[in-house]
Amino acid sequence: MDSYTPIGGLVMMAGMALGEISPGGVGSGLYTILIFAVLTVFIAGLMVGRTPEYLGKKIQRTEIVWASIGALVMPITVVVATAVAVAVPTARSAIGNGGPHGFSEIFYAMLSQGNNNGSAFAGLSSNTDFYNVVGAVVMLLGRFGVIVPVLALAGALAAKEPVPKTAGTFETATPMFTGLLIGVVVLVGALNFFPAVALGPLAEAVSHGRFYL
Repeated sequence: MDSYTPIGGLVMMAGMALGEISPGGVGSGLYTILIFAVLTVFIAGLMVGRTPEYLGKKIQRTEIVWASIGALVMPITVVVATAVAVAVPTARSAIGNGGPHGFSEIFYAMLSQGNNNGSAFAGLSSNTDFYNVVGAVVMLLGRFGVIVPVLALAGALAAKEPVPKTAGTFETATPMFTGLLIGVVVLVGALNFFPAVALGPLAEAVSHGRFYL
């Protein structure tokens, strides 16, 4: 993967940065998209001034708090771990390339450990004390930091009584909701990771003029 073009590497990063919703991880992709579904109905409810509902349950403060934690804990973990790796000399010495590509090596490794199978660009010597310890922490927080809020969200919804469907209920099995959901997923992913992407693959693509896959 180290030989990919900058934009080719960005494509691999983007799938994980969106919480594995696209192309989708078995299990993790499902519960992540459910978190975003709750956030989407909440945002849609704010836009029209109605109490949001999902699967016949009202979405209120408790549900939004857990959904927000579930959506933010992975990006915060990955970004902070990447920043620490860039700041620590021993971690920087493990990268095989300088400049933006070296940053991409670190960022991809942290992103993969927090979301996927813990792979890395070939240029990164990840079998070091730093990356073994920090990578393990990122894996624990990136996975269980999402699983726990999802379970809490499920418990909060299960404890609620169903509400009857009315003319003001926002339908979720529609193209409009699908479009809103996609927009929320892309917007949250972009807000969380665009600065890191700009420092890595985008900066490399600009410096080499390689805006192709």
